[in-house]
Amino acid sequence: MDTIESTKFSAQLAQRAAGKAQLGCASIDGRTRLRRLYQDGSAKIRLPAVSAGPLEAVLINTAGGLTGGDRLGWDVDVGADASAAITTQACEKVYRAVSDHAEVQVRLTVGENGSIAWLPQETIVFDRAAFARTLDVELEAGAEALVLEATVFGRLAMGERAAQGTFRDRWRVRREGTLIHAEDFRIGPAIAGTLARTAISGGAIAMATLLLVSPRAEALLDPVREIIGARGGASLWSVKTSGKLLARLYAEDGYRLRQRLVPLVGLLNGRAGLPKLWSL
Repeated sequence: MDTIESTKFSAQLAQRAAGKAQLGCASIDGRTRLRRLYQDGSAKIRLPAVSAGPLEAVLINTAGGLTGGDRLGWDVDVGADASAAITTQACEKVYRAVSDHAEVQVRLTVGENGSIAWLPQETIVFDRAAFARTLDVELEAGAEALVLEATVFGRLAMGERAAQGTFRDRWRVRREGTLIHAEDFRIGPAIAGTLARTAISGGAIAMATLLLVSPRAEALLDPVREIIGARGGASLWSVKTSGKLLARLYAEDGYRLRQRLVPLVGLLNGRAGLPKLWSL
């Protein structure tokens, strides 16, 4: 069997990872408590014990990463007046795809006056990876949301760079049914060549986007810009009786990105601060 036939044969027989998890929480007697938990396949959720503050959930992909053909789905429903902070056990790794692409679907729903902090650790994209992510957020009246996605194209410390591949990220955020934020990011197949352009990132391989929908947004704009510095920026809008703050930042590698990302998340997440797993 020649190399081409062997590759096709392996791709057809390779086991694909699939997982879907759902988390629902509600405010009961003034405290956020678990209402629903569903786990299937490689998608798992763990709930660390907390004495106060929002309910904390840790997302785990037991497959140990993603590659072509893998499918993962996360669904979080935060009830009225409830509060939840969601993070991941570790950075999600997207490996080289022999065929097809890896896909992650995220759906976040927040009831009236509820709040959610979606704070996964970085996604690390390896050379020749193929990845697509969709993020849908539904907010009711008075609800607040802090949404983060950070991506690192390769690991320079390990001598790894994502030269080729495809990466797609699609966000849709609605308040009371009205679209208040939409963006589509796509890069590839020449990832390294595109990032090297001055108008893109000038060779920086690590980047993050943070979105805050909250009445607190206006007061935080100047402190956010101070933390980000010259390598990124932040803007503010007024939407549906609330504020919308959008921040983007980039760096030469994941370590330098996190140096600014940590204080930035701590600032935007208010009293809840940084997820504990970020500092372990």
